[in-house]
Amino acid sequence: MAHGESHSTERLCTATATMLQLHCFLLCALCYGTLAMPRPANNDDMTPEEMDFAQEYLKKFYPATNKGRNDFSERLAAMQKFFRMKVTGKLDRDTMGIMKAPRCGMPDVAEFTTFNGRPRWQKTSITYRILNYTPDLPVRVVDDSIMRALNVWSQVTPLRFSRVNSGNADILIQFTARSHGDQNSFDGPNGVLAHAYSPGSGIGGDAHFDEDERWSNNQAGFNLFLVAAHEFGHSLGLGHSDDRQALMFPTYRFVNNFRLSQDDINGIQSLYGRRQK
Repeated sequence: MAHGESHSTERLCTATATMLQLHCFLLCALCYGTLAMPRPANNDDMTPEEMDFAQEYLKKFYPATNKGRNDFSERLAAMQKFFRMKVTGKLDRDTMGIMKAPRCGMPDVAEFTTFNGRPRWQKTSITYRILNYTPDLPVRVVDDSIMRALNVWSQVTPLRFSRVNSGNADILIQFTARSHGDQNSFDGPNGVLAHAYSPGSGIGGDAHFDEDERWSNNQAGFNLFLVAAHEFGHSLGLGHSDDRQALMFPTYRFVNNFRLSQDDINGIQSLYGRRQK
């Protein structure tokens, strides 16, 4: 592990309270789903492996709620509605295609909605620290990509970001793979690209990037700037949007001339207000 490992481990050990806020509902929902959601009947000539994949996908990204039966077809219908597909509650090739698209590791919600309880930083000066680097890119390119990704949000809010090179920071940034101590393991190449936690103490605000991916500063592999800008939206308190043009849409899409959508702007300004001219 790179030089930030010991600091990251110490930070994770202090994260119990924040994990309850950020992740306990999700993890409990997944455990409930394992017991409550029987293996579905085959849909549209899907293989058993594809059916298992779909079931795990829905448990992770569409966790059970306190209402209704939360079975496979209901969660699948919720996913189809989120992605603005024809809602059938049945698994087909188009739905499977979306499930297999590279994406963020956080659950899906609607429009520019924020996390439960609307967590936000209670200050406008936010610090960040890069704990380690991917070997895919030069250090200066990673530094620049991270800085530009944070600036996406500071350009439309009063937020200001400053980097620290040691000690504590509001947002810790780490490249890691598979199991990495936060009960939210990565899955290898493609699939989940990264995840980040909503504002708070401990692990709150931290962003983790899957080192099994190929990171780039262009359209090859996965563009670090674009993925980081999305994840920092989570670090600031935004959830996923169902607007396909939004940065906070859950699946990855490369764009040459990036501009923050109005949906993203509405979401972040609902938390922090507008940037003062």
